[in-house]
Amino acid sequence: MNLNVKVTLFFVSITAVLLAVLIAISLYAFRSFSIASATEHIRTASEIVRVHLTESMINGVIDKRERFLQRLVEVQGLKSARVMRSPDVEKQFGKGLSVESAADDIERRVLSEGKAHFELTTVGDETVFRGTIPYIATSSGSPNCLQCHQVAEGTVLGAVSMSMSIDALKEKALFTVAGIAGVVTLFAVLLILLLRRLLRPISDTANAVEEAVQRALRGDFKAQVQQRTTDEIGQIAGDMNRLLTFLDDGLNRIGSNVARLTERTPAPGENLLTATIDMVEGLTNAAHFKQAIEEDETKAEIYQRLSRTLQHEFELAEFSLYEISNNKKQMKGIIVDGEIADTCRWCDPQILVRPEACRVRRTGHIVDGIGHPEICYSFRPPAEVGERRHVCFPVIQSGAVGSVVQLLVTPAEQDKLESRIPFINVYLREAAPVLETKRQMESLRDSTLTDPMTGLNNRRFLEEYVETLVASVQRKRSHAAILMLDLDYFKMVNDTYGHDAGDAVLKALSTVLKQSVRASDLVIRYGGEEFLIILIDTVGEAAERVADNIRVAVENLKVQVAGIVLQKTISIGISDFPTDSETFWQAVKFADVALYQAKERGRNRIIRFTPDMWSDTKEY
Repeated sequence: MNLNVKVTLFFVSITAVLLAVLIAISLYAFRSFSIASATEHIRTASEIVRVHLTESMINGVIDKRERFLQRLVEVQGLKSARVMRSPDVEKQFGKGLSVESAADDIERRVLSEGKAHFELTTVGDETVFRGTIPYIATSSGSPNCLQCHQVAEGTVLGAVSMSMSIDALKEKALFTVAGIAGVVTLFAVLLILLLRRLLRPISDTANAVEEAVQRALRGDFKAQVQQRTTDEIGQIAGDMNRLLTFLDDGLNRIGSNVARLTERTPAPGENLLTATIDMVEGLTNAAHFKQAIEEDETKAEIYQRLSRTLQHEFELAEFSLYEISNNKKQMKGIIVDGEIADTCRWCDPQILVRPEACRVRRTGHIVDGIGHPEICYSFRPPAEVGERRHVCFPVIQSGAVGSVVQLLVTPAEQDKLESRIPFINVYLREAAPVLETKRQMESLRDSTLTDPMTGLNNRRFLEEYVETLVASVQRKRSHAAILMLDLDYFKMVNDTYGHDAGDAVLKALSTVLKQSVRASDLVIRYGGEEFLIILIDTVGEAAERVADNIRVAVENLKVQVAGIVLQKTISIGISDFPTDSETFWQAVKFADVALYQAKERGRNRIIRFTPDMWSDTKEY
């Protein structure tokens, strides 16, 4: 219902109410006037009768009163008129005429009480007003009642009862009210028509504005409001058009810029405003995500945060995160379905050792298994989980694929995933440089903690790791065997065959040392040709057996350099932490003391630290 119809209905309702009130008031006023007029008319007629009867009594022609009453009815327009005597008059003069002796209840009450009575009644289809007025004896005037009647002053002598029809007054009243109502109605109709004409521009403008707003809510800002007048309503229409044009231009520019960032283009018919809001919210969330991961310490924390985002923000339960090794020859699983894992659940495990089998790793492009099923031959979900569709994203770092994100859904949810791909891509694009920075920082840190020639951890690594090592030993109440190793007569190799030959010997020795201990043990190049090995949870004879195996392996090691074969031996000193010392670095010092003893006792041997060695060393 538009504004014009509402205003029209409002004024019609007001007019109808006012007209009804006016008619009611007019009818009530005319009724009251008619009754008052009839009352006064009957009172006047009754006074005429009283005067006539008094004069007739004095003049002795009272017996002629009936004709007078008949003439009175004709002259005054009364319907009926008759006179009744009171008992006191009947006692003095008799009952009088037959019509005067038969009184009804009302007349008898008036004769008894001496009070006039008026009432409005309906006789057939005619409305009749009846009045009964008593005659009271009085001594005032001349002639007066007491000149003929032998009664006390104030006595009721009789009553006159008259009736008259008020249909004529009623018809006049109705005609008059009808005329007034007609005039008022005509005036109201003219006023409403004038208001409709005046309100037409407002109504049309309001309807046009409402339609434009509804179209804007649906994302269409191209509606225009016709400017019908030059007043304030026309100004509103013009301002509305400028606002819609501004919003349309602004949203198109914002949407275009955001679409370039998210690589998401609103679909035909899609609400432009809603689509723009979604894209801006996606970019905002991605910016918060980037801010969070920039403050994370390690790549592992970033991968975990990305995993939680995929789970909670995008409501994905099945996905895998992979990382490409620095040498690009291996892939390793980071997180699978929200859990830390180094396996491959949704693909052929072959990709872990031969990354070229992964299509994303090989091409550096998104692999869409939803739009192109079976595009990747390495995609092999377990048979028991049912059919799955996948989308794999490359995370580009330093111009190459550094990580791979694989998302999986059932066929029923593939449309939902496709709608979220642009936003997921934004998150991965934001994560890529941060991951690259963390990777470079870790590589730089590893380079400072690793000996570049042998690939072993260096002394600086030991200095950073020692607190963790000591805490672990103390927590588990275990032991760590410390082996200090030094090649015998290594300086002769450098002096005789050159440093290249010495480097080859050290590299070969590093390989032997790593192969001779467990993965949990630490092999450290301590300096020059000196090495340090920490055997975790190892004591006594077990440590000596490992040391002897190393000694034998080094003794049998043959290093071929420039057409010659070099063989060397090694000396080893052993100490125990915390048996020999509660301080780790003191235990290292004790192992070095034992190594010194091995050198002194002829080299190519293993010496276990004893307290007396420390005393001898101090004396020395």
